[in-house]
Amino acid sequence: MAKLIRGNAVVSDEWTLVALPVRDEPVKKQAGKAVLFKLTGEAAATDAEVAGVGIPGGKVIVPMSVWLGRHAELTARLAAGQLGVWLDSFEEPETLAASLHDINAFRVIAVNFPKFIDGRGFSVGRLLRERFGYRNELRAIGDVLRDQMFFFKRCGFDAYALRADRDAQDALAGLRDFSDPYQGAVDEPRPLFRRVARSA
Repeated sequence: MAKLIRGNAVVSDEWTLVALPVRDEPVKKQAGKAVLFKLTGEAAATDAEVAGVGIPGGKVIVPMSVWLGRHAELTARLAAGQLGVWLDSFEEPETLAASLHDINAFRVIAVNFPKFIDGRGFSVGRLLRERFGYRNELRAIGDVLRDQMFFFKRCGFDAYALRADRDAQDALAGLRDFSDPYQGAVDEPRPLFRRVARSA
């Protein structure tokens, strides 16, 4: 079970993450190099796989493809505050935002980081916060490591499901790796030169 950091504390996780079935996929090549992750625009799952995903009771976070494919079945759970959704790194937040009137109906949106080298989820987080106005819990899941923590926070994430083999207290320290960043971001939109008073 993943260790969850929410805000600045290690907490128990009341949400169950629902996963799609694991598939063996052929290695793709692009410009002669192996592509190690899915490309934007690819389908996350077939209709049969979406229909076959078991969804337990209680608070659940389902893949975006399950939300889109079983929207009518899941709407009541969303209204009851029992449904969150997660996006894979190759899925577009625009698709999620277009699927309902108010994206803030989701109590939790998680973004999967399938591999440490795949940084697309950082952009997904910023888009959800800045373009689509998402205000509730934004959670990083997958290959979540200490070295990324400060940057997750800068991009709007406020919860982090660590890999099971990682130390949660060490990861918490990663949120404070840098004291005063120069650039503006989601957590502090003003750049340093706007935040510091200079004497004449």
